[in-house]
Amino acid sequence: MRYIPNSPEERDEMLSALGLSNAEELFRSIPADVQLGRPLNITDPLSEPEVIAAMEEMAARNTGATKPSFLGAGVYSHYSPTIVDHLIQRSEFFTSYTPYQPEISQGTLQYIFEFQTLVCQLTGMEVANASMYDGSTAMAEAYLMAQRVTRRDKIVVASSVHPEYRAVAATYAQHGDTEIVEIGFDEKTGRVSGLEVLDDKTAALVVQSPNFFGCVEDLSALADAAHAVGALLVVTVTEAISFGLLKTPGSCGADIVVGEGQSWGIPMSFGGPHVGLFATQDKFVRQMPGRLCGIAYDKNGNRGFVLTLSTREQHIRREKATSNICTNQGLIALAATIYMEAMGKQGLQEVAMQNAQKAAYAKQQIAALEGYSIPFSAPTFNEFVVRGPKAASEILETVRSEGVIGGLALSKYYEGRDTEFLVCVTETSSKANIDKLVAVLS
Repeated sequence: MRYIPNSPEERDEMLSALGLSNAEELFRSIPADVQLGRPLNITDPLSEPEVIAAMEEMAARNTGATKPSFLGAGVYSHYSPTIVDHLIQRSEFFTSYTPYQPEISQGTLQYIFEFQTLVCQLTGMEVANASMYDGSTAMAEAYLMAQRVTRRDKIVVASSVHPEYRAVAATYAQHGDTEIVEIGFDEKTGRVSGLEVLDDKTAALVVQSPNFFGCVEDLSALADAAHAVGALLVVTVTEAISFGLLKTPGSCGADIVVGEGQSWGIPMSFGGPHVGLFATQDKFVRQMPGRLCGIAYDKNGNRGFVLTLSTREQHIRREKATSNICTNQGLIALAATIYMEAMGKQGLQEVAMQNAQKAAYAKQQIAALEGYSIPFSAPTFNEFVVRGPKAASEILETVRSEGVIGGLALSKYYEGRDTEFLVCVTETSSKANIDKLVAVLS
């Protein structure tokens, strides 16, 4: 009765109040042909120690976390200083909620403001919101914001943007007026191509850099192409550590920068929870979705933090709201903020440099193997595509049997690329593990 505290007598009393004789009658509106009609295939009741032992045994089967891994593709293995986990476990952070009342929420509002500030500094943009759910929904919101700003409905998105991001954004926008046009990439460089589809109906050109293949895009040229037809340039970043080394999207002419902040001290956790990033230029701030925290001063000149420009649906705006984002992944945004503050500018640069250098070493060693090559010539950060001598799925299965998770087969997302796979190398990849991968591939 620890987790289901209602006694049989209490359940009978509730059923009687509802005019029912048994619990099954609660589900009589569900057609019989879709009901299971049998008990669930689960074990008999277990004691708490038995449940814990069973869960520990199941958890021990997750060997992927203990193997050398070269998976990336939107979720990255990075070292997180112990201070991050220590601080976010303080009870006041665990129990905080939406900071509508600034009088009692100054701590929460302050770290939200600091999160925004750090995102602005790293993206090179003028304003940032207090985070979205994740990178994919942030990109979807950028579609809608670009439509509001330009009063156009055509979104041109590169196929080198993460396929799952594109799928989420397409689902997000499917019931509106959004027209989504996908363009390809150059087979030699791996960079965006097909810009001739940009026209005076285009609301935004959406690209990713580093893109899904790890290639760094020429954002300045893409910004010029978008602005020439009056469109916005939306830059998506799935690997936030790249901000520590690459030129900021804002300095390259980006109008909106969205991305995923998981790399900033957030564990992979089998794919979530994550934290979305959204930044833009000050002139577009009133069209920006989500929550924005600002600084205000009272009549005595005392500084305080407050929510501002929150044009969401529950703030009276209703159908005129810029979005229905109702949360800010607060605890995850706090973890990202602590990580960035703990690492500092120099620390972030060092981590980014380690990623780039170790990836360059791995790329060089793999390219030297007989039958292997690097198909794209564009500069890369910590991910790159490898073309093998046979099906990538077979190669990766062989690698896995040797105790190494070798990467992601591109055939999962791209037809005709059966022999290619994506490899990611971060600061957590030791030289010994990189050499092991190369040895197994050979």
